[in-house]
Amino acid sequence: MIRAAREDAADPERPAIADPQATGIEIPTTELAVIAAHAIDAKQGTDIVVLDMGDLLGIVDLFVIGSGTSKRQVRTMIEEVHLRLGQSGRKPLRTEGLDTGEWVLADYGDLVVHVFQTGARDFYALDRLWGDAPRLDWAPDAPD
Repeated sequence: MIRAAREDAADPERPAIADPQATGIEIPTTELAVIAAHAIDAKQGTDIVVLDMGDLLGIVDLFVIGSGTSKRQVRTMIEEVHLRLGQSGRKPLRTEGLDTGEWVLADYGDLVVHVFQTGARDFYALDRLWGDAPRLDWAPDAPD
């Protein structure tokens, strides 16, 4: 759950993405970010953060960043993100980095999901690069 909520302004230029149950209600970006964070967590991702990029970048609202230990795990995490966001009516505009699996970026327009292998995350240090970005709190699922 997002505790430090930010307002998601509806953009009249961007059409609402229909819900699979045909409700016609667009899911707020903050909720989509939490869904992505939970997808990464479900595949044993680590160091998962949600950064509010709206005031810093202007072209994207939120980043979700997570880490894995291998190419296979990174691929599995991004596939789970695609699955869960797809069930919420969102498909990525593009996905890059699947071939190497060191840094996979899934661009959903207002949301960008970055999944790194640990060494690549340490090297690129997006957390430090965007250190001024507010972090949105989310709670991982309780272990079964």
